[in-house]
Amino acid sequence: MIESDLFALVTENICEVLPDLKNHNFQYSDRLVDLGANSVDRAEIVARTMEALSLKIPRVELFGVKNIGELTQLLYQKLQS
Repeated sequence: MIESDLFALVTENICEVLPDLKNHNFQYSDRLVDLGANSVDRAEIVARTMEALSLKIPRVELFGVKNIGELTQLLYQKLQS
């Protein structure tokens, strides 16, 4: 999987959790909180994405991720290791 495919997966999961964003033009710099995702929404988006990738990452490793691009890059790095 290449990084752009992973970004598409993340945005797909965002749209499943927040259906009002289906027509949003996602950017790597988009922050989930700015898109209207509360803490439960954010946790669900991350959980769905990790499940789809068969990844198990301690939540503490996700602390400090600021936007969708950083989340995508972190997950991509975990897939590569």
